[in-house]
Amino acid sequence: MTPTGIADDSAELLPIATGARTRAALRTLIRPDRGRAILGLGVLVGATAVGLLVQPLLGRIVDIVADGRPADALTLPVVLLLVVAVVQGVTTTLGLTQVARLGETVLARLREQFIERALQLPADRLERAGAGDLTARVTGDVARVAEAVRSALPEMARSVLAIVLTLGAMALLDVRFLLAALLAVPVQALTARWYVTRAVTVYADQRVANGAQQQQLLETIGGAVTVRGHRLEEQHTEKSAARSRRAVELTMRSVHLVLGFYARLHIAEYIGLAAVLVTGFFLVRDGSVSIGTATAAALYFHSLFGPVNAALVLLDDAQSAAAGLARLVGVTDLQEGTDLKASAVRLPHQRTTSDAAVTVDAVSHAYGPGRTVLHEVSLTLRAGEHVALVGTSGAGKSTLARLVAGVQQPTGGTVSVAEGKTAPSVVLVTQEVHVFTGTLAEDLRLARPDATDADLRTALATVHALEWAEALPEGLATVVGEGGHRLDPARAQQLALARLVLADPPVAVLDEATAEAGSAGARTLERSAEAALAGRTALVVAHRLTQAVAADRIVVLEAGRVVESGTHDELRTADGPYATLWHAWSGSRAAPHP
Repeated sequence: MTPTGIADDSAELLPIATGARTRAALRTLIRPDRGRAILGLGVLVGATAVGLLVQPLLGRIVDIVADGRPADALTLPVVLLLVVAVVQGVTTTLGLTQVARLGETVLARLREQFIERALQLPADRLERAGAGDLTARVTGDVARVAEAVRSALPEMARSVLAIVLTLGAMALLDVRFLLAALLAVPVQALTARWYVTRAVTVYADQRVANGAQQQQLLETIGGAVTVRGHRLEEQHTEKSAARSRRAVELTMRSVHLVLGFYARLHIAEYIGLAAVLVTGFFLVRDGSVSIGTATAAALYFHSLFGPVNAALVLLDDAQSAAAGLARLVGVTDLQEGTDLKASAVRLPHQRTTSDAAVTVDAVSHAYGPGRTVLHEVSLTLRAGEHVALVGTSGAGKSTLARLVAGVQQPTGGTVSVAEGKTAPSVVLVTQEVHVFTGTLAEDLRLARPDATDADLRTALATVHALEWAEALPEGLATVVGEGGHRLDPARAQQLALARLVLADPPVAVLDEATAEAGSAGARTLERSAEAALAGRTALVVAHRLTQAVAADRIVVLEAGRVVESGTHDELRTADGPYATLWHAWSGSRAAPHP
């Protein structure tokens, strides 16, 4: 986002998979359930084949009536029609159930992969894409794929089978009926081609436009205070209106596309039915077929109206779902730490067996061309050492903290973390704490699912939060988060620190984890943080210099470079950048003792 809070049109959206890659991903998703796919397809084939007996039986009834046979001759074909209806209904239900289960299983697998990969994406990659793009994919695109799986996929499978088997049945009656019916195919094929070539672009553009619209709305609402403060309401309104107009324009283009599609389908139906009826007339006149057979052929072609139109109409849903699927696969294909447009090589968050708990070796990091924020930073944290990162805003403190935590990967150099007995080896706690919806106990157990209630109370007591936690309406069973009991920023941060204690990592990274408490709760949170970090190696981005005073060592960053390193007393008397910061910060305060 630009300094004014206006969304940046140059946002680098997350990638969209190609058609070939999307199809390959779909095959991979289906592969574990091939048995169910084969079973569902087989049952649907049987159901469709049984249903094709209806037209010959009706033709038989026509022949019986035309020949003037007794009424009891109709008994057998009528009974068979009832049997066919029952068998077809049962088998169709079973087949569609299997196909629906297959679709839901595949969709669930895709969702899991999407969420897993989205959570692994580097923070800078998400920042460049913007929240709107990811939000549009996880809501709108998933919804369209889900709708296609639940309705379009089963109907498409049944329609295609009905078309193939019905054409085969017409050929068995007389191949000339099939040839007559095929006169409609060129019009239908041209219609499908005309539609698909336009729909792919329209729906892809529509998804991108919807994502841009959501991004603008999110940024406008999220930055409402700044927008009003700088009198930018008119600019933001116009920006939102422009993106909304673009989304509406693409929606109307898709509507006109569908209307033209239907008009062409009606022409194909007229051509095909007329050809079959004329063929039947001449074949009956020549004695080649009976009236009943000609009737069956006409009924066969008429029965194709439904499945052919359904299959072609479902192209609309299929194209929309395919566009959404390509956007989802585009995210699932992203490797952790991979930036598709970055020229630098992403190096992994490595493990080391040396005495150092953390080794940062010549690490550089850039958020894009010309936006380097760290320049060959080297830093070593000894086991059990607490190191405070200090510097002015924009010095690169949070970026270095996230690199050490493994949340982001450096564009150059390496970050090595000592092997630990617990997993994860490094835990990051930031000032942006999320309270998950559920009971307080469930929220805490996210860090350690097997923790007992006693473990939870111990962790809360460690960070001085047990008293208020037990005072909640239902104690640890109190529902917190969205729609539940609201925790103020200080308590939410203590909850995050309690999760850190439960996770028990050898290395902890705190990125201004006490910044949101305000002056009233700052000291309480600092005491909680000190207790949570006891016995661990810690890297602390110091929001208040009192945190730096308590650290074993202070590292000062300036413009992405380490400019000073030492204890509080050493740096305070060195007349360097830290001394300047200290004097500015403590000018109106009584300087605390180390």
